[in-house]
Parts: sequence; C-alpha cells; structure tokens
Amino acid sequence: MPRSPITIVGSAAAVPESILTAAELDARLGLPPGESERITGVAKRHLATRETASQLAAVAVRAALADAGLSWHSVDCLVCASATMDQALPFNAAMVLAELPEARDHRVAALDVGASCLSFLHAFDLVACALGADRYGTVVIVSSDIASYTINLRNLRENGHFGDGAAAVVVRKTGEGESSALLASDSVTFPEGIELCRIRSGGSRFHRRGVPEHSEALFEMNGRPLFALVARELPRFVEGLLESAGVTPAEIACLIPHQASRLALDHVAKMLGFEDDRMVDLFSEFGNQVGASLPTALHFAIQKHHLKRGDVVLLLGSGAGVSIGGIVLVY
Repeated sequence: MPRSPITIVGSAAAVPESILTAAELDARLGLPPGESERITGVAKRHLATRETASQLAAVAVRAALADAGLSWHSVDCLVCASATMDQALPFNAAMVLAELPEARDHRVAALDVGASCLSFLHAFDLVACALGADRYGTVVIVSSDIASYTINLRNLRENGHFGDGAAAVVVRKTGEGESSALLASDSVTFPEGIELCRIRSGGSRFHRRGVPEHSEALFEMNGRPLFALVARELPRFVEGLLESAGVTPAEIACLIPHQASRLALDHVAKMLGFEDDRMVDLFSEFGNQVGASLPTALHFAIQKHHLKRGDVVLLLGSGAGVSIGGIVLVY
C-alpha cells in the first residue's frame, strides 16, 4: 500500500484522580493479600469517581496541543475514537467539544470513529488518508473510556483488569523532507466472536426500558475462546501487515500493543520475538483502558521509550467484534 503522509506532533494522556491498588481491591473483596494482582496482573488502576469520559478527553486534548506547541485555533478537526459512549446521543466528539470553551470561538469538524478497542487505529488510518488528500491541516484524535461503571470486580478473571483513562495525539500532514508516514494498515473482523466480548445494552436491541434489572448493561467476556480465536489468527495477520509495510520484525523499533491482559501481552511478545525492552507494557500500572489503551501506550512510547524520528513502530490490538488490527508507521 502507498505511504500516507502523517506526522504525530503532540501527545498526552489523562487519568482520573482516584487510584485503586491491588491491596485495596484485595481488602474490598475479602481476598488474601496479593490475590487480585496474581489473578489480573494489575498492581493499580485509575477509576473515575466524578470525571466523565468527555472531561478526561478534554484534558488530554489540551495537553496534547500544549505538547505540540499549538493552540486550539490551529485545529481543523476533532476525531473521537473511544470504545464506549459518554451517552447515547449526541456523539462523543460533540460531548468533548462541549467541555472545551475554546471550541465556541473556533469551530471545527467533529466526528466519532468506533471499533471497540481498535477505534484509535481506525481513526489514525482514516485521518492519514484525509491529511494526504489535504482535507484537513491539523487533526486531534482522542480516545477516552470509563470502563469501571460496566464491570463487576468480583469476577476478577473476566472483569478485574480494567482501568479508566484518556489519551490524545495531534497530527498533521508530513512536510517536505520529513520521513514520518503510515506504511501499512489493516484489520479483520470475525463475526463468529460477537458474543465473546460485549455490553448488550445501550442501543435499541436491549433498551433499558425493557430491562428493569439493567443486567445487560454489564460487561461480559468469555475469555478462553476469545483468547484462542485471537491467538490463532494473529500470527498470519501480523505477517501480512509487515509484508504490506515492507518491514521485518527486526526492523521494528517499538511494539505498541493494546494492553488487553497480562496473558495477551506475554503471548504477543513471545510470538513476535519482542521479549526485550522494545515492547511498551503499561498493564500493571493502568490495566486495560479499552479504547484509550493504544493511544496511552503510544504516548508513553514517545515520552518514556524515547521514540526517535525515523523509528519504525508497530501498533497492534484486538477488540470486541472480534477484530484484530494494526498499523505500521514511521514516527
């Protein structure tokens, strides 16, 4: 596939103020010390107690613009790429704009891109195409998810690895003489897995009006067959993605995976030969932040792993659907 000229010029992450440690979770659930971390691999996670997803997104947007040395008046479009909704209507990007008073002085296009935990990857790909076509000059992509309201922490094996957060990147078209680009992007969805990872209510199929106990509003996951499906399909998918990008695993300077679970991260590292410091691993500190997981990991790759211009990066993830997706880019 042809290179898409996209450059990341700023990034940021935001988290709720409240932190739940594994020790606190053990005490809350009446478990022996260390048990919840043993099961989930999460030492601590941030949980929203008063923040909304839109508020967290606005914090991340402002911080990413500051990191880029830009003001809101430089922005042409805001893309919200979250896995969950702040509310059913209006769409997430409009809710984020409402948290940014500066957006009333400088109007921009706004839209959502939704593909569960892969929302950011799809948004990045679509924005790269838009920038290449000169549709926009500067775009902010933000993902913000509060998963904690839909999970039952007593079900640690399926629900105990989630945390809340947001992250944003500021992107523009790559300039003359610059090397940044999207080399390849791909995704595939296996609809036989739609029941393996889901929240049934929130739409018209399981409307709250018809479910007094609201049980369909809780996150559901069937972990073993979900992991088996992704593990079976991932090697072939990654092989095809890298072939499209024209790079080998050895040329990847940094692997940025969706922080799905401890088991998933260990499997990906071993499968791709990234059992070294090239893989970004934030899982024990943040848990699975759903749609915000990948851009948060990307931000930490830039800030903590010190990505350099010209480094080849692989972003890889899976999400409800069941879908697998990835992009290869030159930072």
